[in-house]
Amino acid sequence: MTDYRVLQSAPDYSVAQEIVDRLSDRGFPVERVRIVGSGLRSIEQVTGRMTTGKAAGRGALAGLWFGLLLAILFLILAPLASFLWILVWSLGFGALWGALFGAIGHAATGGRRDFSSVQTMEADSYDVLVESTHLDEAVQLIGGPAPRTDLQS
Repeated sequence: MTDYRVLQSAPDYSVAQEIVDRLSDRGFPVERVRIVGSGLRSIEQVTGRMTTGKAAGRGALAGLWFGLLLAILFLILAPLASFLWILVWSLGFGALWGALFGAIGHAATGGRRDFSSVQTMEADSYDVLVESTHLDEAVQLIGGPAPRTDLQS
């Protein structure tokens, strides 16, 4: 188990990232660094109302990607002259089936989740940790305050 020490604490992730970036810019072996968040919480940002139509639209877009993948696979097996027809049919069927499955999937929830959202994790604070054997070098490179002496593993 590697011995890590706190180089510096930061109130948010962007500040911790900036510290590591400064070390990297000055040639420090950043593979010896960790960013550790404390006081984690889950945040779910509601982005809008979800309807069966929107679910079908999102399913159709996913189906288009699947159809494109199928068309590319058929390209390997089919002559180039017929590829355009294969592409059109694959995209069409992919979108159709995607929309169908998206709508059915949303309708199956019975209205229990009629919204879309994005979920993230956030911490109260972040500690930039450095392997103890490289701590003095890191302190000199960032020119910051002396590191805390408590042990972090």
